Amino acid sequence: MNLEAFILGTGGMMPLPNRFLTSVLLRREGELFLFDGGEGTQVSLRKLNLRWKKISAIFISHTHADHVTGLPGILMLSSQVDRDDPLTIIGPPKIAEYIESSRRVLDMYINYEIVVKEINEPGIVYEGEGFHIRAFPLRHTKPCVGYVFEEDERPGAFHPEKAEALKVPRGPLWSKLQSGEPVLNSDGIMVYPEQVLGEKRKGRKFSYVTDTLAFPEIAQEVANSDLFVCEGMFERDLLESAKEKKHMTAEQAAQIAAHAGGIKKLALIHYSPRYTEHNLKQLLKEAQAIFPETVLSRDRALFPIEYED
Repeated sequence: MNLEAFILGTGGMMPLPNRFLTSVLLRREGELFLFDGGEGTQVSLRKLNLRWKKISAIFISHTHADHVTGLPGILMLSSQVDRDDPLTIIGPPKIAEYIESSRRVLDMYINYEIVVKEINEPGIVYEGEGFHIRAFPLRHTKPCVGYVFEEDERPGAFHPEKAEALKVPRGPLWSKLQSGEPVLNSDGIMVYPEQVLGEKRKGRKFSYVTDTLAFPEIAQEVANSDLFVCEGMFERDLLESAKEKKHMTAEQAAQIAAHAGGIKKLALIHYSPRYTEHNLKQLLKEAQAIFPETVLSRDRALFPIEYED
């Protein structure tokens, strides 16, 4: 089952010609989940040929303009692509007011159901088949949350030699054991999945954190992420400015990744517009000195998220 993260925009504060505002799309098989929707999100969706009618849910970190100005266009255009399924929008307080006021002021034609859920406490905010998405509080100038997508554990590896030794015939009964169902062997004796399967295997994990001060609890939330997308807005020399604005430096993002443990890759995002493409190399250098598995995310970059085994 494929799991991929598409970086739709990497900028903070204001869009640039080749850097749209922050947005990430997660695709799990044919199901799409959008995290933030800054200005330019629609353009990147179009360039990547991603069908926004397949977006099941949108997760908003907070209601600053550089994270939500792409939403009205997405909502309006979804009415033009024969959308049938409801669209769920999840975010902190004020997201419902923003959606409703946008619909009213822009006189939107919406021909599908929009379900808005405001987050009032940390925990699971969305569940699907074999996975869940949870939110946790961040520290910004207004209510802001981070998100973690996490799959359920998978059954352990199937050992055919054990099934044969327990007299389970090849065929459908093996498939049932692999899916967690007990079966009767050729002698009429019940054989249980744990008798032929190895230890359960870890599901995949994706974490998204932006617009926050650095604080220790973030590391606990994002530990063991296969892909950790985190803001790295400023270089080390602007640490005090970052604190004042309640943002992070790239170095602080790397410190979180290093302290968390188990993170396979850190992808920086939400760059200050002061940095040219060349200047971003300094952010990367500072982060890699602490967490070598750091990369600079780029607009319309693709990150496949693979199983460990």
